[in-house]
Amino acid sequence: MFERFTADARGVVAGAVEHASRAGSPVVTEEHLLLALLDREDTRAGAALASLGLTSRRAEITEALAAARRRGGMSKADEDALAGLGIAVEEIVTRVEEVHGPGALSGAEPGKAWPSGRPAFTKGSKKVLEKSLRLAVARKRKSIGDEHVLLALVVLPGLVGEVLAGLGGTYGEVEQALAP
Repeated sequence: MFERFTADARGVVAGAVEHASRAGSPVVTEEHLLLALLDREDTRAGAALASLGLTSRRAEITEALAAARRRGGMSKADEDALAGLGIAVEEIVTRVEEVHGPGALSGAEPGKAWPSGRPAFTKGSKKVLEKSLRLAVARKRKSIGDEHVLLALVVLPGLVGEVLAGLGGTYGEVEQALAP
């Protein structure tokens, strides 16, 4: 499949590996793919992210991802819904962290680096890359561009898609921003 990636899409994958390595992570996650996309400027995905105002909100995106990881992957909407039932998620997270340490609910996907020491891809990041192939094929494209990786991130369920949607990067908005 990787041979079908354009130079821009390969750059995103390589950038995600760099982000994971710099963070000391043994695995490449969907978040690393998003960070690599946010680094891109002169690509279709980079232009779409910039036109949606997401590139300039990188700090806000990383904070929202970290907060959601701390809540065990729970979205802000889920937290608000539970608050309506009288359940204070922040109190629960704080108590769990007191007993088990900071980030105990982060649900970090266990993983092992490749024997070469390079980070391996998580199931979620592999799904994103597979979905990008399906999106390219559905659009009758012979190659997979970084725009397909971006679309896969926003269409698949998960933290990255929820955070982007909350900041104006829904599938429909991204698709519209990518329209020629």
